[in-house]
Amino acid sequence: MSKIVVIGGTGLIGSKVVAKLTAHGHEAIPASPNSGVNTLTGEGLAEVLAGADTVLDVSNSPSFADDDVMTFFTTATTNIISYAKEAGVGHYVALSVVGAELMTDSGYQRAKVAQEKLIKSSGIPYSIIHATQFFEFVKSIAATATVGDEVRLSHALIQPMAAEDVATAVARATAGKPLNGTIEVAGPEELGLDDLIRTGLAFAGDPRTVVTDPESTYFGQKLGERMLLPGTGAVIFDTRFDEWLTTAASTPAR
Repeated sequence: MSKIVVIGGTGLIGSKVVAKLTAHGHEAIPASPNSGVNTLTGEGLAEVLAGADTVLDVSNSPSFADDDVMTFFTTATTNIISYAKEAGVGHYVALSVVGAELMTDSGYQRAKVAQEKLIKSSGIPYSIIHATQFFEFVKSIAATATVGDEVRLSHALIQPMAAEDVATAVARATAGKPLNGTIEVAGPEELGLDDLIRTGLAFAGDPRTVVTDPESTYFGQKLGERMLLPGTGAVIFDTRFDEWLTTAASTPAR
């Protein structure tokens, strides 16, 4: 049994990963400000990482403003690396984004690339998982692209996936041996970003109109047609968007 510290372990992906690792006999410890672990100040990191075999970082910045998100990921990652080295942690795992390195106009994606560079140069054996966008974020994507009663999005292709599948991929990588490399994971369908949001909003009875706009940006980035798609060799999960919508709609809120 491994001791695995999950930074951001109470969030959407982290809570699912903790449950999966625990079910497979690992000691998975969720770490977040609520549990006294603050990666920006370093508070609680020495204590929670003591005796840990692996640290998994699935945390996210509370602000997506360019300077804020860069400060969050570089500061937090630098602190985690420092305390993980002191504790003798043998595997550093992080969740990142398919296409992050291509989206140079996006402050968020630049920050994720900076995070990855710090991990790769840390000297700690590592595994990085690049995931496509989650189905669960349809509403938040629509919110950022809404002008009046219109949602303006490009038709760039995307291969989105369920958070449950993302968590499965992350849990597998975390329980496995360090890759010292990156793997990509994605859903089974190529969809236009505009069509994805249009379908999701229609299913929810949202009256907003989705307008296809090639000039619109996504987290600050004007998209090329295939910028959000994984490359060859990606691990493809089976859950389709229509299946997820039906399941999510029938699952009681918790």
